[in-house]
Amino acid sequence: MTARKVKLSQDDMAFLEDITADVVEASRVRLYEKIEIIGNDGQKHSFGPNTSDGVLIRPGGRGCYPAFWIRDFAMSVESGAITLSEQKHALLYTAQKQQEGEMITRSGSVVPHGAIADHISFEGIPIFFPGTIDDYFGQGGAYGKMPSYDDHYYFIKMAWHYIRASGDVDILNRDVRERKLIERLELAFSVPPSREGSHLVCCEEDNRGVTFGFCDSIIHTGDLLFCSVLKYRAAIQMSELHNLIGNKEAAKKYEAIALSIKENIPNTFGGSGGGLLRASTGISSQPDVWGSAFAVYVGMIEGEDARIIGETLARAYTDGTLSYRGNIRHVLTSDDFSEETAWERTVGTKPYPKNRYQNGAYWGTPVGWVCYAIAQVDESLAIRLAGEYISELREGDFRKGEDFGSPWECMHPDGDYKQNPVYMTSVTCPLGAFRKLHW
Repeated sequence: MTARKVKLSQDDMAFLEDITADVVEASRVRLYEKIEIIGNDGQKHSFGPNTSDGVLIRPGGRGCYPAFWIRDFAMSVESGAITLSEQKHALLYTAQKQQEGEMITRSGSVVPHGAIADHISFEGIPIFFPGTIDDYFGQGGAYGKMPSYDDHYYFIKMAWHYIRASGDVDILNRDVRERKLIERLELAFSVPPSREGSHLVCCEEDNRGVTFGFCDSIIHTGDLLFCSVLKYRAAIQMSELHNLIGNKEAAKKYEAIALSIKENIPNTFGGSGGGLLRASTGISSQPDVWGSAFAVYVGMIEGEDARIIGETLARAYTDGTLSYRGNIRHVLTSDDFSEETAWERTVGTKPYPKNRYQNGAYWGTPVGWVCYAIAQVDESLAIRLAGEYISELREGDFRKGEDFGSPWECMHPDGDYKQNPVYMTSVTCPLGAFRKLHW
């Protein structure tokens, strides 16, 4: 199914392009630069300097996450706001930090051979789990037995996007710590555990890894929707990369993996009764707004299945269970697990507070994917949702001064909750999606 040609106003698109460029600039950490933020203890903490031999881009400005996050960077390249030189540096820097040999952390978590970091400190320390900025031996624990799965596929996206934009095919045969880059991409692809036959990414509690970093405080088990969609896209990208260097058999292998995932997703994650795909088949298996919309956005869900998802999201938007000020919840309010929690289980000994962070707050990052899915069935509603999102950015525009913070990482009307101002993917991801819609 092809998205209909719908348009934002020229002023709205120009505004979004301008604020995105300024957010990315605020997120740049140049060579030897340090970042100072105020911690939860109220004290000022210094991170850095950046010793990576190039510019690194963190997830946002001001007090946002003081390290280089692979996921956030890879998700942002579609915006056009990140230069080719920055993309090349980030790609090779990530490849240099790929795990060689297995490592066991103090908590008993495992960093397997070939793992890709969740984030890398400015001083060059690779961290494979959420929960710490730079504690190499203390990482893991409550955040999983295995590293975040999604970063392995975002590493592939970084390579594919850079090569597609630059034409620098030769970089695939470049040696990075005695392995060619294409070999490092293949190794990364093989790390997340998958079902034999279907190739869907899966885990249980004893080998749990994060399916997608934007729900890393949530426990998901069984077959994992979001990471499987990422694997589908990565398989297509790996096929294209292998074709570029003449590896026809390898290209066919990855094509077959992508096809298997595409064929198995609907039956495995369908059946929620509400029209959306479930986030997982085990713990926290509620209908997943982000994952369902993203599956449509990347073209993995098409035809009638895409129409059903678009109509479900359109109804949820009109009945008020999907969004707030143009920002999007992970789970529809009608699909909350209970009155106490949006998702079934969160990390830690007690549930993460409901309607905070990933357990029920509203986010800007997925709004473009949701608009794309809704636009398949109702272009006017997609425009209206995008307009609400732009209006919130205009009102809270961080460039007005320290009392303003939009784009925020997430928000909720309860207590006027807002977290992490000047957050990058809250604008880079929607901008990339709106361009795909030809807005």
